[in-house]
Amino acid sequence: MKEENINFEKAMQELEKIAEELESEDLDLDTSVKKFEQGMELSKKCNEILNNAEKKITILINGNEEKFDVNNEE
Repeated sequence: MKEENINFEKAMQELEKIAEELESEDLDLDTSVKKFEQGMELSKKCNEILNNAEKKITILINGNEEKFDVNNEE
């Protein structure tokens, strides 16, 4: 799966599907390795999405704190 614009929820669904396939099916080694690689790429994408969301939230919170800080006398 090479989707650059995949959202978090879709990536998590795909990860769950891959995990189930790896756990339940009798896959040959090559297929298992390919599934594992796909899972690692999706995991990286999820981590990237979460990190970006965290940065945005931090910026919003810090920006709002500066705006509404009654003790800030600059």
